Amino acid sequence: MARHTARMSLLALDSRWRRFNDPDRACPCCGRRFPGIFDIGFDAPDAWPHSPRPEGGEVETDGDRLASEFARVQGRYFLRGGLLLPLRGSDEHFAFGPWAEVPEAAFRACLASIEDPTQPFAPADAMLANTLPGFDDSADTPLTVTLPDPAQRPLFTATDGPLAEAQAQGLSFDDLLDLYAAFGDDIRPHLVAD
Repeated sequence: MARHTARMSLLALDSRWRRFNDPDRACPCCGRRFPGIFDIGFDAPDAWPHSPRPEGGEVETDGDRLASEFARVQGRYFLRGGLLLPLRGSDEHFAFGPWAEVPEAAFRACLASIEDPTQPFAPADAMLANTLPGFDDSADTPLTVTLPDPAQRPLFTATDGPLAEAQAQGLSFDDLLDLYAAFGDDIRPHLVAD
């Protein structure tokens, strides 16, 4: 007889995690609901000096341009991508949606690959272009940019520093809650009781 075992997430033992992943549960103090991990994105590189991009639109001012996935600022080139951090004790990942400054050649190669997926995109060096909550000195962190699927955003992998360590070792659930709090959304009080 075959033995069938279900793999249980270690986080399933944490009542806060169960509350965080229960879309039917409403916080007793405010009614807020949590369906699980939510990502933190950035609308523009920190270097963007102009007005915000309107919903679904672009901004073009003085030769600078900001679209939803790419930007040009004073002759510098930026791509928006995903920086994944595994969550220890689960199979899930948290994602930042930051911007990275890339050389013009890498910028153009990435756009060419997105427009025509048969065009190869070689991994490129980049620098993180946003300060990430919980990683105060993260701007200018060296990255490698890859494009595993031209239909999706590029992926960023930190090559040094605390972000590289977090990508390699993962975050604890408490680390994740700290990130949300540092971003201005402290959800910890909403997870302590039913």
